[in-house]
Amino acid sequence: MYVKILMRNGTVTTFILLGLTDDPELQVLIFIFLFLTYTLSVTGNLTIITLTFVDSHLKTPMYFFLKNFSFLEISFTSSCIPRYLYSIATGDKVITYNACVIQVFFTDLCGVTEFFLLAAMSYDRYMAICKPLHYVTTMSSRACRVLIICCWMAGLCVLIPPLSLGLNLKFCDSNKIDHYGCDAFPLVKISCSDTRFMEQTVIICAALTLNMTLTCVVLSYAYIVKTIFRFPSVQQRKKAFSTCSSHMTVVSITYGTCIFIYMNPTAKEDVTINKVVSLLISSVSPTLNPFIYTLQNNQVKKAFKDSIKRIALFSTK
Repeated sequence: MYVKILMRNGTVTTFILLGLTDDPELQVLIFIFLFLTYTLSVTGNLTIITLTFVDSHLKTPMYFFLKNFSFLEISFTSSCIPRYLYSIATGDKVITYNACVIQVFFTDLCGVTEFFLLAAMSYDRYMAICKPLHYVTTMSSRACRVLIICCWMAGLCVLIPPLSLGLNLKFCDSNKIDHYGCDAFPLVKISCSDTRFMEQTVIICAALTLNMTLTCVVLSYAYIVKTIFRFPSVQQRKKAFSTCSSHMTVVSITYGTCIFIYMNPTAKEDVTINKVVSLLISSVSPTLNPFIYTLQNNQVKKAFKDSIKRIALFSTK
């Protein structure tokens, strides 16, 4: 049952999230799928965070960045998936204006910051492989902390212009958001304000973020590949590639899906495609990333096995 639209200063104070479907059977399947992926995502990323704290072999800059990336993944998926699970379970599709703004803020902040963090992680791999003699001094604990702060600040700076414009939008005729959560494009579609400037701002900010960070990633890996092929032995090349393969996989998934949404006009116009791809980004990607980093990284696998052995040994005492 939908509640009536409440008005405040000529605009709505509550929204109705239409979700992905009204089919009860499909909703059950979606709930089970999202519950499993969310549980796996949180568990997997928390496992990585815990391992980087307890294992002495994972105290390097690479795993410091991975720990922060896992924290971002948990924050990103937690900002939207639990609310949608609640909506399916209870049938309550109503979300307040303030809650909607908060969801947009945290979802977008975590999403944008993730791109800058992926670029920082690429730079870390560049320094480790191309400048090994300077690696320890350049990527010191202080330098890593500064890079993390810069990633968050860059995400905030990118987010503030479109968000400040979004806060001035009026919603006069409709409060039904054709999405499973509060998202920029569905909100713009139901607004009765002139949204052309805001839409252009969102696209410019998204394009700048993607182009700046992707340029950093591509340049870093171009130098990495060039350096690796100069290594004299095949064993050295394999070891170097293995340290980068997991990060390259995550970069491909993250940039590929976001470029599809923001740079493909058809995806923006097709609501169904936009919703499905957004759902995959917020549920499947955070679930896959811990497994990608674990399965393709021998140090993480070893740390995980050692932790299991310690837990088993402790439980038998």
